[in-house]
Amino acid sequence: MQLTFSILSWGAWTPQYPHSDSWQSWCEDSAASSLDTTPSDTILSESAAPALKQVPAMQRRRFSRLTKMMLEAGFQCNMAPNCRSIFASRHGELPRTIGLLEDIIAKQPLSPLGFSQSVHNTASGIFGIVTANTAPSTSVAAGTETLSQAMVEAFAQLHQSPEPLLLVFGDDPVPPVYDEFTQETELPLALGLQLAPFDVPAAAKLTISRISETTTLSPLTYGAFIHALATAQNISGCLSQWHWSLEHV
Repeated sequence: MQLTFSILSWGAWTPQYPHSDSWQSWCEDSAASSLDTTPSDTILSESAAPALKQVPAMQRRRFSRLTKMMLEAGFQCNMAPNCRSIFASRHGELPRTIGLLEDIIAKQPLSPLGFSQSVHNTASGIFGIVTANTAPSTSVAAGTETLSQAMVEAFAQLHQSPEPLLLVFGDDPVPPVYDEFTQETELPLALGLQLAPFDVPAAAKLTISRISETTTLSPLTYGAFIHALATAQNISGCLSQWHWSLEHV
């Protein structure tokens, strides 16, 4: 299976690299050490969240950091109004869910706000609300394959209708109780891509193909991919068990 796209615009956010220009200074060695933070350092730190000034303060203060990250990455793509969207996250609003479970154990009343924003499509729903977007929106969660399966969904939607769509991928570090089950040193991170069919003129072209178990490819990190977007460099490698090839024309 081979998936092909034109990337019309993109956005990305981490605490160290909050906008597209900052990703030009990313380098693999420094990013590996700076992004390799423990969940206890970052998971609930609102000081390390996007400012999200496009949203009224009374509204945005209720959002989790993950929602803010994904909205920020999406906003950076400068999408047309009422665009289709795909929001992908492996862990979703897991910290909120853990908080609700802890309240149940402590026999405390559950927060209606916390409950309503603990679902996996929180960012998708809030994106529709704050942008008055009534176009279809899809939420994807597929474990370690979450990003690649979101790309499969994007390819299928573009095959059905060629209008550009917004894909946003994001995750926060898991709560400490789940540390032993994940090995994700690049989180927190959010990536937004405005995608169109491959034949649409664009500066960046992306090809993704499924690889067999016997294929040997250099690993590709999220940071290296975003850095290549920021610096208009070509790059390829294995990401989420798929071969990603980014070319600038």
